[in-house]
Amino acid sequence: MVIKMSNRYKFTEADIKCIKKARKENKNKRVEARLKALELRAIGEKCKDIAQKTGFHPAYISQLTLKYKTGGIKAICESHYGGNRRNISMEEEAKLLEPFYEKAAKGQIITVNEIKATYEKAVGHTIGGTQIYYVLRRHGWRKIMPRSKHPKKASDEDIKSSKKLSQKL
Repeated sequence: MVIKMSNRYKFTEADIKCIKKARKENKNKRVEARLKALELRAIGEKCKDIAQKTGFHPAYISQLTLKYKTGGIKAICESHYGGNRRNISMEEEAKLLEPFYEKAAKGQIITVNEIKATYEKAVGHTIGGTQIYYVLRRHGWRKIMPRSKHPKKASDEDIKSSKKLSQKL
């Protein structure tokens, strides 16, 4: 039985072999589902039938076929999501924070704006306001502010009265 299919959706025997080979070598279940849908489409099944078998939307199956035709098997098998979206590596971040660590060890006050300016120079573009806080948290930094007075300090009147009491004794 020959099913009429648009030329852009037609698969050659080499394409079908390539998809089957990729299915055998694959270990990722999400990629497996995409490859299965692609193989069924290559055999000639309709998108609606494939959607019922795989759980994908019929429009997504068409997108998968187009993605395969334009990008090959890599476009289907590779994960396009990755972690570590940092601008620089952990070691480079640590090296960037060293002068600020030395300043902090001396007791000098460091602001996030100073660190942010240095980070932006190293990266070569501007960054969001919270990104520096993520960098600092990754490297074990925390916010320590000098206090102008102790929170449990007695009032001036209490201090004067205690001085008067100690003089009487």
